[in-house]
Amino acid sequence: MKQKNHIAPWLQPLWESLDFNQFPNAILLHGQSGIGKFAFSIELAKALLCENNNQSIKPCNQCEACHWFDTGNHPDFISLVPETHRKLLPHADYEGEDAPKKGKAARDDDSESSEKKEKKNISIEETRHAIENLSIGSHRGGNRVILIYPLEMLRSDSANTLLKSLEEPPKNTIFILLADRVDRVLPTIRSRCRLLTAPRPNREQGISWLKTQLNEIPGLKAADADVETIYDEQGGAPFSVLSSLIARHNKDDKDELTISIQASRYLLQSMAQGARLNWLDAAEKTHKAQYGFLLASMQRWVSDLQSVAQGGDPRYYPKHLVVLQGLAKLANVQRLHNFWKSLVQARRHENHPLANKIQLESLLSQYQQIFGP
Repeated sequence: MKQKNHIAPWLQPLWESLDFNQFPNAILLHGQSGIGKFAFSIELAKALLCENNNQSIKPCNQCEACHWFDTGNHPDFISLVPETHRKLLPHADYEGEDAPKKGKAARDDDSESSEKKEKKNISIEETRHAIENLSIGSHRGGNRVILIYPLEMLRSDSANTLLKSLEEPPKNTIFILLADRVDRVLPTIRSRCRLLTAPRPNREQGISWLKTQLNEIPGLKAADADVETIYDEQGGAPFSVLSSLIARHNKDDKDELTISIQASRYLLQSMAQGARLNWLDAAEKTHKAQYGFLLASMQRWVSDLQSVAQGGDPRYYPKHLVVLQGLAKLANVQRLHNFWKSLVQARRHENHPLANKIQLESLLSQYQQIFGP
């Protein structure tokens, strides 16, 4: 199935492998965050709702269903995403009577942290409301599509509600489920979906696409070296880099991704000090960023350190080869391995509402000891 719009080139083969004539009731698209899964799923939802009879041209962008979808008003498209992602939906207007109620977390709990936590999660009320509506026939007599992202962030009660619908899917209802970490999705949910793996682009392809996108944004200028540095820092995630550069262009210093990138840079500068690392200072100046983002950066750094220690090349931070080589000579291999296991364990619990600062202090203290006597 040919498709040229809105699909990243590295996801094109995956798109062309889809068969709309025999589409499953549920797919689980998984892969690294920031590589275009969400944009892919939006285009897929539109294609599944398209009313053009020609299966090879979907979405047609001409029929009434496509126009409804583009305005964010298609009655048979249901999206369950956190507030942080709703701005990415097609021209959605969230001021209608069916809109998610703003400020609910603030009313339930006056603390700022509770409000932020609510914005990153899908509530059980939203999930139940969406699932209950699936029992009603589709408005236009065709497919009904429900998009859920990030699937691994569903609370256990919401996940169980979803599982019941997957076990007995309503007629003509298609679930598009997205996950950055498929290992965190319930096995019972995974087993009821067709798994699709979203590949990450190679470095040349990702940077080329990114520069093309940047050239289409009026007034946005970024040096090639800067783009490539951020690209490596993001672990090869072009969409995340694009969001970061746009936020910087708009001078949005409060953008969550921008804050996390700045914190990650300071964290890595500190980790480059090895035994001289001031772990209390590093934790103090970075703990307000996304904890999962910081852990991912630490994992990439340690992965490169392990590679260099074994005589290989750094994958994520090639520009820091000399620093990594110096650290590798001083590193205790067993302690380095143990620290890697600590990072893996921390990633499993990164979304728990614990004190990020204390956890960072503990991890950075352990990292410093890798280079000690």
